[in-house]
Amino acid sequence: MFDHPSYDHHEGVHFFEDAASGLKAIIAIHSSALGPAAGGCRMWPYATGEQALRDALRLSQGMSFKNAMASLPLGGGKSVIWGNAKTDKSPALFEAFGRAIESLNGRYYTAEDVGVTTSDMALVASQTKYVAGLDTGAAASGDPSPITAGGVYRGIKTCAERAFGSADLSGRTIAVQGVGSVGGYLCDHLAQEGARLFVCDIDQETVTRVCERTGASRVNTDDIYDVDADIFSPNALGAVINKATLGRLKVKVVAGGANNQLASPDMDSALREAGILYAPDYVINGGGIINVAAEISGEYSRSWVMDKLDVLIETLGEVLDEALKASLPTNLVAERIARQRIAAAKRG
Repeated sequence: MFDHPSYDHHEGVHFFEDAASGLKAIIAIHSSALGPAAGGCRMWPYATGEQALRDALRLSQGMSFKNAMASLPLGGGKSVIWGNAKTDKSPALFEAFGRAIESLNGRYYTAEDVGVTTSDMALVASQTKYVAGLDTGAAASGDPSPITAGGVYRGIKTCAERAFGSADLSGRTIAVQGVGSVGGYLCDHLAQEGARLFVCDIDQETVTRVCERTGASRVNTDDIYDVDADIFSPNALGAVINKATLGRLKVKVVAGGANNQLASPDMDSALREAGILYAPDYVINGGGIINVAAEISGEYSRSWVMDKLDVLIETLGEVLDEALKASLPTNLVAERIARQRIAAAKRG
């Protein structure tokens, strides 16, 4: 564990198994310096337990950075359930997961992520109060995906202003990878502004719906990297910017809602050297956790959420400007700021 390449001095990594329900879950807490750890729950059919662990470690670290960059009173944590979201779900499984969260006594708050829905979270909430992203309750606001997508859309415009001299996306060609919850809402925003969209997703029915309502063109999942576009927007799983895909990109901007888009830290420098402006994922996609933070506070306020989102987009612009001015990778600049904020909180 301690020499795992994705281990970054995590405060705690918790493994849970419930034989009766089939639950196999990992909850990773990277930092609680800024407040209780918060981050969604992902359900995915990992090939190995090591892959599940790696995802939990990387995602929880990303949540620490994300919450710090969004100036939220929350630390970073993440949970993964090892299983197929289409075949392995059951009320008993999510109730067992709720009991696992309850056993951590408020050190970690969960919400939905890939493969998990608000109805799943309602089952979790039957066993613990440390849940957000619910449809019912005093501070409930439901699925945070629309807020995340709205922030990513604004972040893409911020990147376009730096890369093309204008934030106007009308006529821009954008390749969107993943058109589920966040990606689908994002496509709606982009289409309304007149962008030309090329989209892909492993769920072909979802692609069909998005194409019908936005006029987007469908491409195969592996061909999305080869689209001659202005902007590539990853909104599915992570590690999509890697040595095999980087050379195929013909874009000037990479900006999307997926977590952990870079397969390795050196990919940020490789993007910069290729003349591609990268929006650090844990900055541009922070809208959802801002929405979750409002729920955790106990008094949800949409105006507070939107004010925080305004500040986050300003922060993204500052990161991009500093990186461009100093000829540094954008991810390096953002991570330095995030670690400084976390360290300051530890010092008190």
